[in-house]
Amino acid sequence: MEPKVNYTIVGLFVVLLGAASLAVVLWLSKTEYGGVYDRYYAYMTESVSGLSTDASVKYQGVVVGRVKEIILDPQDPEKVRLTLDLVKGTPVKENTVAVLETQGLTGLTTVNLTGGSRDSPTLTAKPGEAYPVIRSGLSFYVRLDRALSRLLADDSFPRLVANLNGLTQDARGAVDEQNRAALKQILADLAKVTHTLAARRAELDESVLRATEALGSFAALGKKMDQQLPEIMEQTRTSLRAIENMSQGIARTSASLDSVLDNNRSNIEQFTGQTLPETGILVSDLRQLTATLQRLANELEREPNALIFGKAPPPRGPGE
Repeated sequence: MEPKVNYTIVGLFVVLLGAASLAVVLWLSKTEYGGVYDRYYAYMTESVSGLSTDASVKYQGVVVGRVKEIILDPQDPEKVRLTLDLVKGTPVKENTVAVLETQGLTGLTTVNLTGGSRDSPTLTAKPGEAYPVIRSGLSFYVRLDRALSRLLADDSFPRLVANLNGLTQDARGAVDEQNRAALKQILADLAKVTHTLAARRAELDESVLRATEALGSFAALGKKMDQQLPEIMEQTRTSLRAIENMSQGIARTSASLDSVLDNNRSNIEQFTGQTLPETGILVSDLRQLTATLQRLANELEREPNALIFGKAPPPRGPGE
């Protein structure tokens, strides 16, 4: 007897198995991003060793897409064409540059997009291009390799090496036994100075404390001067005004004297021309009269009775 087959259960099992298979396929093929991608080309002139499909594409360090395809450029075999799928809305500008970047010691390579200023127009496909082409730049290692190559090919590099060698020899010659001994002596002296300073630490602390107190006193004095400065300035302005008024008074007095002199110039000239000479003669006569009176006073002092009896006759000589 043949067993009855439940076709409903079999059908349900087939549907569930198909759904599970589809889910596994979608899970294995899913990417980091959902949604719609914009496709771009980038042409590299250097080796893309370490870069693989599905490698990350970063914009200023943020993952924004993946590498879809890596092939040689059909038009130029010296270039490698990268097909990049970027999340729709990624701000790719005309001055955006694609650069290969190696991730540390793992050797894995990613594509890093740099540049893209705010004022630059959005990158679009040019006539004859299937997708917009992002400009490419040289990676750090390629730039370093080219710089070293130029340095080694430069004619001045051997001279630079020779100069460095000579400098090293001169430095070795400078640090001879005598200089090393002098350096040891300097270090020993520094050790002594340090020891002395450590021994006098208390005195230094006290000196620093006194200096701090002195600075505090100066600060207080400065504050007090700042407070008294307006009063001092006001007194100074008052003194200056007084000096100015005095100067104006002197100027007015001088002007008055000038006016008086101008009005009495004739009298002054007459005084200096006539009166002064006569005054000189009078002074001379007064001097003579004073001398005469002085002689008279001297004689009266010697002979007071001469004023009454007259001058005594001179004594007689022998035989008179």
